Amino acid sequence: MKALVLEAKWEPKPGYVVSEFEKQTGKAVTGNSVYKSPSLTLKEVPVPKIGSKDVLLKIKACGVCGSDIHMYETDSQGYVMYPGLMKLPCATGHEFSGVVQEVGKEVRDLKVGDVVTAEEMIWCGECTPCRNGFPNQCEHLEEIGFTIDGAFAEYIAVGSKFCWKLDTLLERYPDPETVYDLGATVEPTCVAYNAIFVRGGGFKPGAYAVVYGGGCIGLSGIALIKAAGASKLIAFETVEARRKLCTAMGADYVFDPIALTKQGTRPSDVVMDLTHGEGADFQLEAAGAPTLTFPEMERVLAVNGKIAQVGRAADRVPVYLDQFQVRHAQFFGSQGHSGDGIFPNVIRLMASGAVDNRKIITARFALDQVREAIKQSGARTDGKILVKPR
Repeated sequence: MKALVLEAKWEPKPGYVVSEFEKQTGKAVTGNSVYKSPSLTLKEVPVPKIGSKDVLLKIKACGVCGSDIHMYETDSQGYVMYPGLMKLPCATGHEFSGVVQEVGKEVRDLKVGDVVTAEEMIWCGECTPCRNGFPNQCEHLEEIGFTIDGAFAEYIAVGSKFCWKLDTLLERYPDPETVYDLGATVEPTCVAYNAIFVRGGGFKPGAYAVVYGGGCIGLSGIALIKAAGASKLIAFETVEARRKLCTAMGADYVFDPIALTKQGTRPSDVVMDLTHGEGADFQLEAAGAPTLTFPEMERVLAVNGKIAQVGRAADRVPVYLDQFQVRHAQFFGSQGHSGDGIFPNVIRLMASGAVDNRKIITARFALDQVREAIKQSGARTDGKILVKPR
């Protein structure tokens, strides 16, 4: 079968101390500190073998994520841009849908022909964080498309416990191709759901909300926040095409922060004006640009306001803690999407029509064109680009 394989040199940056965990596992905790000179190659590789608790999926669609871009883009020294967990070589791609082709002998809840999506976070279920209900912080975490082979491929083997059926989407949308496409958007929507409702604790209907960044997670976050009853939703996005998508997904007001700055207006000034000086009850940082967004978010914290950080960036950000103290405000870091009923709830929301991700799919490529798909995604003008093996 064909698969897109990412390779790079293990060459820690000067001054970076490789941890015992990294030495023992071969995983880089912060990939941008270790992996250099990446290359992407569409290769012929064996169809994966499944274990007794696994299923073999025939991939129907796989979305290009910002992290797929960051794992291939490099800084001035040639190191990858992605700041998270990595182990190479690895077939990339982690936002996918597929059809079950084969089931392991111990699998009970899936059968050949089922249409599913799957979690990207492969948690062990046995370590202390997992046993305490924190699978996204698993001590033995593997990640599809980051440390183990992913879904820019024709087939993938996945543990059955990580798979979620898309039956309710099939009930709503009679065209299977539509369901395959939407199934590939479940994972990033779950990332947004985790940040907003699980980590961030949500907000009361009628709240003022702000979203920074109009990529896929920001766009699905807009839909989720609107479905949850925000009375006024403000979005900031630098790319015109994505600003239009922000509006389509439910944002009431959408602004280009660069244009505002050139006019002598800060994004925080706009938020304070639109909220009549009360500030934002909930803010979602999905831009991955905290050095730019955090000063604005601090300035508009409503009393008891919340910030959820889901965008990834290898930056340190100065924090004015007094603002959080006097405003009775909170900051939440969010990683992953597993546990807490997130996947089934997102699939239900999509099946109900409350979240319509058809609007954010802006391009489709064949697997043979996957490198072109990643290159186009790197321009950061699309909503969600899908790669479809067949």
